[in-house]
Amino acid sequence: MREPDGRRAGTGDAWDGADKWAGADTWDKGVGGGGPGRAGGREQAFWTRATLGGTGRPLDLLTARFDRHRYAPHAHDEFTIGVCVAGAEVIDYRGGRIRPGPGSIVVLGPGEAHTGGPAATDDGYAYRALYAEVPLLTEGTLGIPDFREPLLDDPELAAALRRTHAELSACPDPLETESRIPWLLTALARRHSTARHVCDTIPGAGHIAEAVRDRLADELLAPPSLAALAADLGLSRYQLLRAFRTSMGMPPYAWLAQYRVNRARCLLESGHRPAEAAALVGFADQAHLTRWFRRVLGVTPAAYRNSVVSTVYRNSVQDAGR
Repeated sequence: MREPDGRRAGTGDAWDGADKWAGADTWDKGVGGGGPGRAGGREQAFWTRATLGGTGRPLDLLTARFDRHRYAPHAHDEFTIGVCVAGAEVIDYRGGRIRPGPGSIVVLGPGEAHTGGPAATDDGYAYRALYAEVPLLTEGTLGIPDFREPLLDDPELAAALRRTHAELSACPDPLETESRIPWLLTALARRHSTARHVCDTIPGAGHIAEAVRDRLADELLAPPSLAALAADLGLSRYQLLRAFRTSMGMPPYAWLAQYRVNRARCLLESGHRPAEAAALVGFADQAHLTRWFRRVLGVTPAAYRNSVVSTVYRNSVQDAGR
């Protein structure tokens, strides 16, 4: 296990819950298939807006693949954080030129002009990017991080960013977004910027985690934001995340998802259909329940329900024949 700054830790999760709890990247399915450079290639871009908590700030996610598209010089108010997925891109930035390749991370500062385009005539480029407001990169550091190198080689963090982006693009759950993004961006700032770290010692971490757990369980249909929970406990959101992950061994959204799965399991056993169970325990829809049910129990909700019903039927027949 590693902490956000890359140090080994005796407890807690790896870079992000995605390493343990998320499925594989769905890039090829999400963009319509085919890699850059294929005949009949397309210029495609898909935007997803996630929210950091139920009433929190928005976070925009971009999934794009281009064969020929070239961006005009432009800038964003937020940090632009991208992971090259395929092909090769050329970006003019800070008076120079950077060349991201598959697996590399690109960090562009707020308000800094840049371009973007294919590195070669016959090869396109594909990437996932998120646009993070400055405070998101300061929760585990002192001051605004300065990334002196815009092109980063960090395969482990790049894979975690890519998986997280894919999962949130498919289902932008507010609690999941708030559990994963601040943690990953803290890792990014600590590993690759000049910013100093805040103290990681959280007194009473176990009690903090229990308080958060109980609130999530009590309000599973509309869970409070981590920012609100942190404010109630006199903590920063990063401190709450660290305390919870250290004590529970997983991020808050993963704990709540498993709690919901166990509640749904009971409902399925009592005869509810998967879609009904999903709504009653707070999943976005049946697909959301199915994804988590398989991760936790290894089968789909429908298969589980059918097996339970079949077992009950067989038992009742056997009892009647005695």
